[in-house]
Amino acid sequence: MLIAQLSDPHLKSPGQLLYDRIDTAGYLERAVAHVLRLDPAPDLVIMTGDLVDGGKAEEYALLRRLLAPLPMPVYVIPGNHDAREPLRAAFADRGFFPADGFLHYTVEDQPVRLIALDTLVEGKPYGALCEERLAWLDARLGEQGDKPVMLMMHHPPFDCGIDAFDHARLQHGDQRLAELVRRHGTVERAVCGHVHRPIQVRWAGTMASIAPSTAHQATLDLHDGASLSMTMEPPAIALHQWRPQTGLVTHMSYIGDFDGPKPFRKM
Repeated sequence: MLIAQLSDPHLKSPGQLLYDRIDTAGYLERAVAHVLRLDPAPDLVIMTGDLVDGGKAEEYALLRRLLAPLPMPVYVIPGNHDAREPLRAAFADRGFFPADGFLHYTVEDQPVRLIALDTLVEGKPYGALCEERLAWLDARLGEQGDKPVMLMMHHPPFDCGIDAFDHARLQHGDQRLAELVRRHGTVERAVCGHVHRPIQVRWAGTMASIAPSTAHQATLDLHDGASLSMTMEPPAIALHQWRPQTGLVTHMSYIGDFDGPKPFRKM
């Protein structure tokens, strides 16, 4: 099983640039083309939030158009730049979102069970898991016996060392989330977005990771109190491959045209 994780495309309305300089639609179009060229092809695609920049219906309509070439299932969750009801409406035909309430759901028909978490606090940069969402997760983790689980969420439940994002991570419910993950013991990986950098950490007795953005990246500045800035490092996606004998193995796949492949040695 191969899962492609795209994150934080921050789409603007058609014809608009992010910060008046970044063509996020063009970047996502290239990311989709990159996924289409992968061999073997992913079994499914997940997108871990900040799908659009302003939570507008026309931004989600553009997102659907750009994702349309993908032949495999695509599953999305909201980030802090998203808005629940326009997002729910944009993907209503896909059938994974509930008709009302939080945008959490499960995907059951794969070797690894996906549990999608809605960490959105509308109007705020940080995330939360309230008692209702945590109770839902507790019930879902109690199902399916020992089947391995991938949690997908936007806000990471851990500090990453980049101050601005550590102040805007999952701020409420993070300790309870970690307790649930430890107690149930079936979570192979928690995959997140939000930080626009590839990051991995040991967390709650398992592994957690953050995928880079399909567009701009956050500057790697680990000084205390560093201000938030961005850099146009190469965009990338994460590829999570499930191998029963080893679990989930994750690779970064960089988007762009690069020299190679070439043999390490002349034959």
